[in-house]
Amino acid sequence: MSRLEHINITVSNPKSTARMLEQLFGWRIRWEGEGMAGAGYTVHVGGDDSYVAVYSGKDPKQTVPKSDANYATRGAMNHIGVVVDNLDTIEEKVRAMGYEAHSHADYEPGRRFYFHDDDGVEFEVVSYS
Repeated sequence: MSRLEHINITVSNPKSTARMLEQLFGWRIRWEGEGMAGAGYTVHVGGDDSYVAVYSGKDPKQTVPKSDANYATRGAMNHIGVVVDNLDTIEEKVRAMGYEAHSHADYEPGRRFYFHDDDGVEFEVVSYS
């Protein structure tokens, strides 16, 4: 069976985004360095089997703010789903970092909420325990 190894997203500050993901999800930086043939900087943050690559061009002004219409835009990334053991603990961390948890739902077989980071990237946090 195939598996998803990584997703690559453009952010305003790869080191800051990677640090946030480390603190929230207990991930680690797997690699970081120049990306796109020296045109930018990338940090790979995640676990042993998968990661999120966070990238920015050398000039942060190159990045364009995300449109709120991403769910209606073909090819847009809508959100990143992360499975956690304890949803309440992660929500406390999300709020302590100043992010707003929203769209809470209990559904079979789990519970979830969403939040947006400083770049407007939406994360779905879900627990099946």
